[in-house]
Amino acid sequence: MNRLSKEIDVLDNTLPIFVNNALTNLAQVVTTMIVIIASTPIVTLVIVPVMGMYYFVQLIYITSARQIKRIESSAKSPIFSYFSESLNGVSTIRAFRKQARFLKDCQSKINFAARAYFSNIVMNRWLLVRLETLGNLITLAAAIFAVAGRGTISPGVVGLSISYALNITIMLNWLVRSTSEVEANIVSVERIQEYIEEKQEAPWSIEGKMPSITWPSEGSISFHDYQVRYRPGLDLVLKSISCKILPGEKVGIVGRTGAGKSSLTLGLFRILEAAGGSIDIDGVSISEIGLHDLRGKLTIIPQDPVLFSGTLRINLDPFDNHNDADVWRSLENAHLKDYVSSQTGGLQSTVDEGGSNLSVGQRQLVCLARALLRKSKVLVLDEATAAVDLDTDDLIQATIRTQFADCTILTIAHRLNNIIESDRVMVLDNGIIAEFDHPKALLKDKTSIFYSMAKDAGLV
Repeated sequence: MNRLSKEIDVLDNTLPIFVNNALTNLAQVVTTMIVIIASTPIVTLVIVPVMGMYYFVQLIYITSARQIKRIESSAKSPIFSYFSESLNGVSTIRAFRKQARFLKDCQSKINFAARAYFSNIVMNRWLLVRLETLGNLITLAAAIFAVAGRGTISPGVVGLSISYALNITIMLNWLVRSTSEVEANIVSVERIQEYIEEKQEAPWSIEGKMPSITWPSEGSISFHDYQVRYRPGLDLVLKSISCKILPGEKVGIVGRTGAGKSSLTLGLFRILEAAGGSIDIDGVSISEIGLHDLRGKLTIIPQDPVLFSGTLRINLDPFDNHNDADVWRSLENAHLKDYVSSQTGGLQSTVDEGGSNLSVGQRQLVCLARALLRKSKVLVLDEATAAVDLDTDDLIQATIRTQFADCTILTIAHRLNNIIESDRVMVLDNGIIAEFDHPKALLKDKTSIFYSMAKDAGLV
């Protein structure tokens, strides 16, 4: 938000003004110096060292001002983020009566940003005192040498030299200040350039490598020595994952916290690119096709339901690929038809930002209806029912079993009873597949990780 608001505003509005002022002041200073030196050439003996001192003062100021500007720009982002977070969670903050703590934290962040701003003002005062002193030295030198050479220099030239020398202080002040402001505000350009040069995702679509319209027709998934890390330099979170998921197979994925369950999902959608190995879906390597071609063919129901402000229909069918009859059918299968029918706008009823006017269960059912409408051959459930009540959980599980019977389903389980009837269970441990077998076979082995997890959950 900071880069897209404050930094862009500096780049578009503030920086051009300072550049224009710097060039104008430079031209004025150069012409004024020419007039003074031409009138009293001996003043050059003073002007040259004073200019060196000007440069030295400016160098000290710019070095500090640039860093303070970076701190000031960085200090504003936490204020925006914290304010937005507090606004979204204001009901929770009030419920726990933590207003004083959040106000104190917000004031602390504002004070930190204000300290940087105050330091900037203090540095400007420091600069002003030294520039005034140096400018007055030039004026004093021009006056002394004009009086000293009164016999050889005409009174008119003396007056011209001194009048220009009186203005040089203000001009030099503005020159140093404007050039310093240009360099300090270049920080905004650096921060924007940082985002411009950020490594982008793979192409949306790759010409000549687009999969067929019917892909994936079966839904088989093969992992070949698959590895992934969150960014270069970090340790691998998935290490040499190799397995094959058959078409239409229902696979539960379980593991302790940090085992790599969600990372597997991120890799499947190429939100994280592979650090090694590959994933094939129906014989097509997902790394060789465009992101839109891949993600448009897979469906995920996430743990935190994602809804956008707009109408209910836009949330269900954002690309308008289906008719109203199909949308109503998906709502009926998701057990939302009665609720939507009771709304004044029906499919055009309003959804607030993040779906705040719907309950968590209703938002999750909307995501289920969206998945039913897409009806992909591969469905990923990333702890889809972890945040809903047991009744809503039962509804979702029953719908998935009936409506996605012929689809390949990968279920990252929060509740083990949701995957106990899966065809196979994949147990991840520290980024590797520790166990991968039918749940009954794993439960028979009392030394297995799955058995210990089931025991902790009270299933055995």
